[in-house]
Amino acid sequence: MNLLFTNDTHGAYPDSWYAATADPLPPFPPLRGATRADVCIVGGGYTGLSAALHLAEAGLDVVLLEAHRVGFGASGRNGGQLGSGQRLDQITLEDMVGRDAASRLWALGEDAKALVRTLADRHGIDCALRPGVAWAASSVASADDLYTYAEHMARHYDYPMEVLDRDAFRALCPSPQYRGGILDPGAGHLHPLRLAFGLARAASRAGARLHEGSWVHDIRPGPKVTVRTESGHVTADHVILACNGYLGGLDRTVAARVMPINSFVAVTEPLGARLDEVLTRDVAVTDDWFVVNYFRLTEDGRLLFGGGESYGYRFPRDIAATVRKPMLAVFPHLADVAIDHAWGGTLAITRHRAPHLARVAPNMLSASGYSGHGVGNAVQAGRLLAEAVRGQSDGFDTFAALPVPPFPGGQALRSPLLALAMTWFALRDRLGR
Repeated sequence: MNLLFTNDTHGAYPDSWYAATADPLPPFPPLRGATRADVCIVGGGYTGLSAALHLAEAGLDVVLLEAHRVGFGASGRNGGQLGSGQRLDQITLEDMVGRDAASRLWALGEDAKALVRTLADRHGIDCALRPGVAWAASSVASADDLYTYAEHMARHYDYPMEVLDRDAFRALCPSPQYRGGILDPGAGHLHPLRLAFGLARAASRAGARLHEGSWVHDIRPGPKVTVRTESGHVTADHVILACNGYLGGLDRTVAARVMPINSFVAVTEPLGARLDEVLTRDVAVTDDWFVVNYFRLTEDGRLLFGGGESYGYRFPRDIAATVRKPMLAVFPHLADVAIDHAWGGTLAITRHRAPHLARVAPNMLSASGYSGHGVGNAVQAGRLLAEAVRGQSDGFDTFAALPVPPFPGGQALRSPLLALAMTWFALRDRLGR
């Protein structure tokens, strides 16, 4: 099954609120015939676009190949949360890799947020970037864990967060589900497709050659790598694989360690005077359920809510109904509110939820597996890949040094095994909250 063509119309953005509220980006032409480049990038999401921009600004000749449209995948469909640090919290990372390595990963996470803000400012990208992400606890024990974490971050990383007891969190988010939480003022939320479009425009202005409708079906490694599409090929000194959940069979070593999964988002009708029934501050929220719920208010006063379960690679027939179920568990008082947009997207996870950056051949690099933390990680990975191509690879090496175990079961069984695990944890969420 090729996920590039399983759930979507070829070459068309999904019917998302993001696509409806972004200035249209004129299409880039497909690759035709043979061409030569210093670097060929496969994938037109945040990673590929950021790599193209940074390489082109450094004076390299860059060709980027995207099977559909730039920002077509997770980069243009995600919840829009720009989180701090890495996908795993710092206490977990310290237990996994030690305090020194965890501190380096924290610094890289802070750099990723700063990079997104810098690129948006430098290139005039109006992506509605706003500060603040709250972590919601659905049990007293989980709230206590968050308070402990906030104390740890203030003490060991000089990173203060706002601690919210049950009443304070209810004042922020009037949901019966939550027992407290913390607010990270240094994190943020944004319009992800506008960010992708802005990076594409900036990369093109810098001289990168972007080609849409150019599905890569074959890569021939060697001192000069040949990258083939249905209507042409690129011969390049270096290749960057920036495919994330759509990598498919382009590299089996990476594919064994990075698993595609689907996520779903719905956007309601405008809430009008009922905005305070969702949030009283312009922040994003993510909760502690295994099948995570994440939500925020849009610029035009709607609830954007991500959640729902799917145990196969195909999107459910009724995505709105899939998302409405957890949405009403969090906000039962919105039962009469209509959903105007609903869509699915494919992201990629690793077993340890850290990004997988790898040198898969002497002149081939890959970055993927952002595990739901890709707004900052993926943009930063593009720059790290560009630096590695040019021989400056400290940040790349930090991520590449993380051990990334393969998923059990191989290609045939790993998805059913993950579905079984997710079913168990989803049941635990329903029974225990």
